[in-house]
Amino acid sequence: MSTCYNSVVKHKGVIFIDNIVHTSVRPLVEYVFRSGSITSGFQSTSTMTEGTKAHQYIQSQYKDTDKKEVFFQQRIPFRDLIFDIEGRCDGLLFQDNKVVIEEIKSTQQHIEEIDKEDKPVHWAQAKVYAYMHASKHKLTDIDIQLTYIQVDTYEQLHFKDTYSFDELEAFLNDLLEGFYPYAILLHHHQANRNKSAQALTFPFPTFRDGQRYFAGAVYKSIKEKSDLFANAPTGTGKTISTIFPAIKAMGENHLSQLYYLTAKTVTRQLAEEALTSMIKQGLEVKAVTITAKDKICFKEDGCTKEHCPFTEGYFDRINETIIDIFSNESLLNQPVIESYAKKHKVCPFELSLDLAYTADAVICDYNYIFDPRVSLKRLSNEQKKHTALLIDEAHNLVDRAQTMFSAELLKSSFVRIISMYKHNKDLVEEAAAIKEAFSTLEKQAETKQEVFTSAPSTLLSILPTFIKAAEEELINPKIEGEEFEHLLETYFSTNAFIKIGQLYNESYVTYLEQWRQEIVIKMFCVNPSVLLKRAGKDYQSKTYFSATLTPLDYYKDMLGAKEEDYQLAIPSPFASDHTQTFIKPISTRYRDRDNSIDQIVQTIRELTNQKIGNYFVFLPSYDYMYRIYDAFQDQYPDVETILQRQDMSEKDRAAYLDHFNTDPQNTLIGFAVLGGIFSEGIDLKGNRLSGVFIIGVGFPQIGLERNIIKDYFTNVNKNGFDYAYRYPGMNKVLQAGGRLIRTEMDKGIIVLIDDRFLQASYKILLPPEWRDYTVL
Repeated sequence: MSTCYNSVVKHKGVIFIDNIVHTSVRPLVEYVFRSGSITSGFQSTSTMTEGTKAHQYIQSQYKDTDKKEVFFQQRIPFRDLIFDIEGRCDGLLFQDNKVVIEEIKSTQQHIEEIDKEDKPVHWAQAKVYAYMHASKHKLTDIDIQLTYIQVDTYEQLHFKDTYSFDELEAFLNDLLEGFYPYAILLHHHQANRNKSAQALTFPFPTFRDGQRYFAGAVYKSIKEKSDLFANAPTGTGKTISTIFPAIKAMGENHLSQLYYLTAKTVTRQLAEEALTSMIKQGLEVKAVTITAKDKICFKEDGCTKEHCPFTEGYFDRINETIIDIFSNESLLNQPVIESYAKKHKVCPFELSLDLAYTADAVICDYNYIFDPRVSLKRLSNEQKKHTALLIDEAHNLVDRAQTMFSAELLKSSFVRIISMYKHNKDLVEEAAAIKEAFSTLEKQAETKQEVFTSAPSTLLSILPTFIKAAEEELINPKIEGEEFEHLLETYFSTNAFIKIGQLYNESYVTYLEQWRQEIVIKMFCVNPSVLLKRAGKDYQSKTYFSATLTPLDYYKDMLGAKEEDYQLAIPSPFASDHTQTFIKPISTRYRDRDNSIDQIVQTIRELTNQKIGNYFVFLPSYDYMYRIYDAFQDQYPDVETILQRQDMSEKDRAAYLDHFNTDPQNTLIGFAVLGGIFSEGIDLKGNRLSGVFIIGVGFPQIGLERNIIKDYFTNVNKNGFDYAYRYPGMNKVLQAGGRLIRTEMDKGIIVLIDDRFLQASYKILLPPEWRDYTVL
């Protein structure tokens, strides 16, 4: 008998095989272990909190001899596998010399609407717990009680049945029979994956300078269950240097799964290409890419579960779908997932999420791990202990985390609901109470921009009752169209606000902004390090890497590094003489911009006139860019130029980059915004790019949030100006300059136009290959 051994896992109602959690497989998980309250499609923060309270209310009435939250675990041989089944039941009761397994389900439905046979999944979950208890204590029969409790009224409904041990054993065997095809498929796959990973060699003829060292550091950190912060310049081959050692670690049983996290489509594609190169060498791996719901949804009018043929009956078809795709595909990217989703008529987004829980490699956005509102909730702590996170372009995670852990509400959202939903007295009253809370905070504010050091507790305390009233209206809507969409959007933003309120700590401030009739209340996460550390603490290993993770101490501080974490700074693999750097020391500060235009235009033309080629000019704002662009065209109308526009579509972006031809016959100058879509993640190899002009030091726009950051870090004895302005700005500069040299053959010029580049506090942030500069 071949077996799959695994560790004990504290995760309710899940079957594990080889440390892989199969919550996506039906009928076993959906029919047995899919737990939670009945909420008619809406699972709010307040609902989950009140569901917990409802559970606790029932459990508080247990007798001294009864037990609550009872953990069950049993290893069951079935065919040629061994299944570990475990979970935690709500109650183990002892009544009239009988043992009773109780499962509690909180609901927003009216109790009288619930039928005994409504949710076979609830009975099935309890049956598995009953089987394990009866098996351990050699009982011939056992009682099961299913208790529903209404979260608003605490009204209860009890269903109770007696089952023989033989009935329960037969039931479990039927479930395992349904699960077995997928389990054996994964068992054989994982054995083949490990064998092929052990035999895998680096998919390129040689390692670049620094690449072997970087890959070795990633492997070591995974093996030692440590975290790594790596500044790896362009040309290091960061993607393959992280994925390859992670795959090798899988082959040596040091790792079960990896997540490659990225914020951009282009880096997602690079990760897919890296895995493809290894698959071509014989690696047997299942890699899934999670694509955003709005980009993969089949419904043209947006994703709605109501009357969607791809969501209705999803769980009836998902078993066959997953087995089909796992049996025939390795790289489960968007086109592949869409193809199988159409074939089996299932939701492609939900399919990608279900595949993620058992795939060897997952490529996805940061949000799916770190965002408390959209993270993959079914990843158990035990599974995380065998999972590595590879966090690409980690410099972006600072701003992204501040956004993920922040939330805001607008007064106008609730004013509009009051005017639109007069037929719903409860909803209008709750919206009016929130409007009044806004007005109270407005009266407390001494200025139009007021910062508070505590959470808006009064506002937070009344939001859950608004959520209840909104849910009732959304479940049985009396109004459709824009009004319904507005209520739905406000419902979700209010839920998010409640969720963030639960995370509020000393790393937050609350601020109020007023303009005209609008009031905004925002809980702003100034320092996301504590929450990032908490979100990632259970994972085996995390590798944060970027070409511009500098200064390393700043990023380690903001991303929640521990004292014992590794850090690595790799020199550029390219010859320093391939980059010729110039500094033009003129002021581009806002007050001096009118006087700088002519000098900048002349500098651009003088240097681009020395060699025919394609050039980028990056400027700190659209307004400044338009003024420089117009001045350049006026003076040099014969030079070909292109201009970045606001709100460019993907097609527009591609057309813009298509102008950067190989072997250009005439000079082309592309004007773009520093920190925008063309200053990061663009790969123009060879002579498609001959030079980059960077105007200014990249400061973020001065504003309330940036000044809050500055004051916060100043108050904790750090350089607040660096944290708020200098470091984020110079990161934009380094990213823009990184567009120039992409391969060993590339050559070109970097032109830095601003007198601050000659100041010591800025020069120290320049990469070594830029420091041998010429002052113009």
